Amino acid sequence: MKRFLFISMSLSVIMITLFMFNISYFFHNVHAAETIYWGSRGQSVREVQTRLINWGYMQGTADGVFGQLTYDGVVKFQRKHGLKPDGVVGPNTYKALGMPAGAPNRASGGSVTRNDEKVLLAKAITGEARGEPYVGQVAVGAVILNRTRNPSFPNTIPGVIYQPLAFTAVADGQINLPPDPSCLKAAEDALNGWDPSGGSLYYWNPAKATSKWIWSRRVVTVIGKHYFGL
Repeated sequence: MKRFLFISMSLSVIMITLFMFNISYFFHNVHAAETIYWGSRGQSVREVQTRLINWGYMQGTADGVFGQLTYDGVVKFQRKHGLKPDGVVGPNTYKALGMPAGAPNRASGGSVTRNDEKVLLAKAITGEARGEPYVGQVAVGAVILNRTRNPSFPNTIPGVIYQPLAFTAVADGQINLPPDPSCLKAAEDALNGWDPSGGSLYYWNPAKATSKWIWSRRVVTVIGKHYFGL
């Protein structure tokens, strides 16, 4: 009888251990899911590219670099499947791709956290408003955040920043510069809700703007060298 109880208890301990291991493994993989977007690199990007190529959404090779071809392919896929066409591969797009838990955390971009968003936003502010008054730097960050809440734009910070032709800092590579300390603080203030732009969706330097269309926007405020408008 004692031997039977010992065996039963041992089996129970083993079953509980296996159960806890499986639960831990499941949550590890769920939390390892990452958002990938323009500029991401690594195996996660390559796996998404492979599916897009095999299903006819993307031309080229699966090189593990998220650039224009990958962005275009992701947008086509998202539109076909009724998803927000922002060119960003997050949980819903992973699921539609048949990758419910997302790809393993193997891309250089990693998962996007609040701090990741702050740093990326600060880099955009550095490239777009370095040298502007502090309140102007916060306003540039606020414009980016305002776009994430507007249906005409991608609904994520990476999606807005890396939207093709949206920002000069991305086109000329300044987005890759280390963020200025003041721009990091400006990004934090913008994320915390400060919006000196008055809800603007656009900003431009009138001395440098070459687009006639931008002058059709209603000017909300002027800060430093930038006009902010809707």
